[in-house]
Amino acid sequence: MRSSIFLVCVMCLSLTQIQISMADLVDDTCKQTPNNDLCVSTLHADPRSATADVAGLAIIVVDAIKAKATATVAQINTLLGSSPDPKTKNGLDSCLKKYSNAILNADIPSALEALQKNNPKFAEQGTNDAANEANSCERSFAGGASPISSFNKSVTDLSNVASAIIKLLL
Repeated sequence: MRSSIFLVCVMCLSLTQIQISMADLVDDTCKQTPNNDLCVSTLHADPRSATADVAGLAIIVVDAIKAKATATVAQINTLLGSSPDPKTKNGLDSCLKKYSNAILNADIPSALEALQKNNPKFAEQGTNDAANEANSCERSFAGGASPISSFNKSVTDLSNVASAIIKLLL
């Protein structure tokens, strides 16, 4: 009986230690990114981070980029439906192409595929390309204010975090 209780105690301590070391992995990894707070909050919001290795953490952040890019497309479509002025409409049309064609159909899928195939250099390229497209979108509003600046910033920031995590795999 005593040995059973001892064994249960050892197992509980081991599980606690594993959870602590996984939390340490998130914290240690995020400290090496350009936006520690965004990294930590993104990873802690996803239950997969509790058991992920560094490659798994990168996949979680790339999935977050995909979710934010999808939300950006929805916002662009909403704004286009409200008949914006011609300059804003041109900028939104340009952004819609960048998000739909480049980020969601090329950059993010290639980054995820590269991570799954253990090819971090191509994954890094995909996340860098997503950041570049979001920045290009921001510049699409010919001297006017972008109505989706916060979305572009989120995609850029998440892409930079993902890129930094992926660099740890090189």
